[in-house]
Amino acid sequence: MSQTQLVVLGASGNALDALDALQAEHEVVGFIDDDETRQGQSIEGIPILSRTALAKFPQAQAVALIGSEKSFAKRQQIIDGFGIATGRFSTILHPRAYVSRQAVLGNGVVVLPGVVIPSNARIGNHVLILPNTVIHHDSVVEDYSIIGAGVIIAGHVHIGASCYVGSGSTIKNNVTIGPRSLVGMGANVTKSFGNEMVLVGNPAREMKRGEEKVEPPPPPV
Repeated sequence: MSQTQLVVLGASGNALDALDALQAEHEVVGFIDDDETRQGQSIEGIPILSRTALAKFPQAQAVALIGSEKSFAKRQQIIDGFGIATGRFSTILHPRAYVSRQAVLGNGVVVLPGVVIPSNARIGNHVLILPNTVIHHDSVVEDYSIIGAGVIIAGHVHIGASCYVGSGSTIKNNVTIGPRSLVGMGANVTKSFGNEMVLVGNPAREMKRGEEKVEPPPPPV
């Protein structure tokens, strides 16, 4: 029985991280990248193509792996700009991820190995969840957000649309994080924050615009 074809939007590190999950139930026929210098190259033997691949493979499903800590806030704009029908997007679950039957996942979600999503969690459209993350019961991750590797999201947390939650961070139960916010790597979020915040530290605080990272002083000799 032949596998369903799949075109992948984006040819970045996310594509490498997700390749095993993508190939578990699909035939990946190409990665789409607007950078003309990359078109004609390949990832693990799979070609990097222009947007014309969407017409070249009209029966192929699609999934979006675009987005980083620099571009996350524009992720919806970029994905919507492809003009792909909602029903054409595929949800990808790595075989070694656990998703409860009581959890709800939207279209175009990508869940990588070691992820745990238990009862009543709700994951919106086009959410990317990197390896070994746990999203506990009754939590919500809204559309277009990216959740990094090794993140712990406690129960009844609400993460707004188009957020980026950095690897190794933790979010306390009943916390809300507003849309288009960035949680820095290793941050420990213990209270709610509004929209378009940059959160760093333990406990997490808002990093003001223009604020530079302060390195700790060297240990005494």
